[in-house]
Amino acid sequence: MNPDAVVIGGGFYGASVAVYLRERRGLKNVVLLERDDRLMQRSSYNNQARIHSGYHYLRSFTTAYRSRVNFPRFIAEFPQAVYDGFQQIYALARRNSKVTNQQMRRFCAEIGAPLLPAPKEYASLFDPRLIEAVYLTEETAFNADALREILVARLRENAVAIRLGAEVSSVKCTADGVVVEGQGFSYSVPMIFNCTYSRLQQTVGGVGSSKFSLKHEIAEMALVDPPPRLKNIGITVMDGAFFSCMPFPARGLHSLSHVRYTPHRSWQEDGARDPYEILANDDKESRADRMILDAARYVPLLRNCTPIDTLFEIKTVLLQNEADDGRPILFERHAPHGRVFSILGGKIDNIYDILERLDAEKLPEQVKN
Repeated sequence: MNPDAVVIGGGFYGASVAVYLRERRGLKNVVLLERDDRLMQRSSYNNQARIHSGYHYLRSFTTAYRSRVNFPRFIAEFPQAVYDGFQQIYALARRNSKVTNQQMRRFCAEIGAPLLPAPKEYASLFDPRLIEAVYLTEETAFNADALREILVARLRENAVAIRLGAEVSSVKCTADGVVVEGQGFSYSVPMIFNCTYSRLQQTVGGVGSSKFSLKHEIAEMALVDPPPRLKNIGITVMDGAFFSCMPFPARGLHSLSHVRYTPHRSWQEDGARDPYEILANDDKESRADRMILDAARYVPLLRNCTPIDTLFEIKTVLLQNEADDGRPILFERHAPHGRVFSILGGKIDNIYDILERLDAEKLPEQVKN
C-alpha cells in the first residue's frame, strides 16, 4: 500500500512536518525518509542550540519579530528540551558594529524584546575600551538530544513510518502523483515534502522549473569548556565580525562561533555538487584557537576556555539575505503539478512559519485506502 505522503529529510523540520501531516491534516499513512542512520543528527544538532528571541537580527525586522512571536511557542511546546539555566548577555562593540546602542534599544522596544542594562557583575566581564554597552536579554538554548527524543516519540505515537539509511535517488512527477525511488524502496504518492536543507536542489532535481538561490558554507562550531565564572552565562557581541559563546546543553559545554572564523569556505548553489560530499572532503582544520584569542579581547576570561571538540556542518541560507542577515523561510510549491513542496528554514523557530504556510495550503487529494 502506497502512503499518502512522503517526507524527505529526517531533521527537525522533516520530523515536524511528518507529525503535522498526521495530527493536523489527517493523512493516514506518512513515510519519513532519512539518508543517515539516525534522525536529527546533522544541522538540527550541529548548530549553536540558540532559541532565538529577536536580538540576533537587528538588521532584519521581519526575522526578529517572527522570532519574538515564535519564541514562547517553542518553549511551551518543547519544555523538556529547553535549557534556561543561564543568563544570556548581548553586548555592542564600540567600533565596527553595524548598529548603535540607540538603534538596539529602539529596535528591541519595537519588537517587544526585554532589554535591561547589565549590572556591574556582568558588565565587568567586558573590556570597556572595546564594548559600548552590555545588556541582559531573554533568550534560552535547546538540548538537541532531548528534542530528538520528543520528535521520535511523536512520530511513533502518530504511526509515521520511519526509514533510516534511505537515500532518495529519483523524484519524478507523473500524471496523477509523484514517484520517489531509492535503493530498496519505491513509492508512488500524491505529494512529497522536500525538507533536506542543504540538499534541497539535489533532491528534487529537475522537478518543476524552480532553481533555489542558495548559498552554502562549511561552518565550524567549536565546543569549549568555559572557566567557572562563565559556565552559567551566554555572551553575544554584536553586530558585525564578532562572536558568540553560549551553553550547548547536549554536551554540557559551550558553543563558540565567530563571524570571521566559523565560515571555512562558501559557494553559491548550482545544483551540480552535493554539499555534504564537499563537506566530507574538506580538511576540517579547527580555528577554535583563533576564535578564543579574538573573543578574549572583548571578554578577557574567555582566554581560559579549553577547546574540547568541534562540529563541522553545512550552513545554507538564501542569497537574498546576505546583506541584512535575515532568516526568512523558503516555501516552494513546485509548478505546474503542485505535488512537490520544498521547505527551508534558517533557525529552529522558523518551524511555526512553515506550519502556518502549510495551514493555508490545499493539499492534493489524499489516497483512498
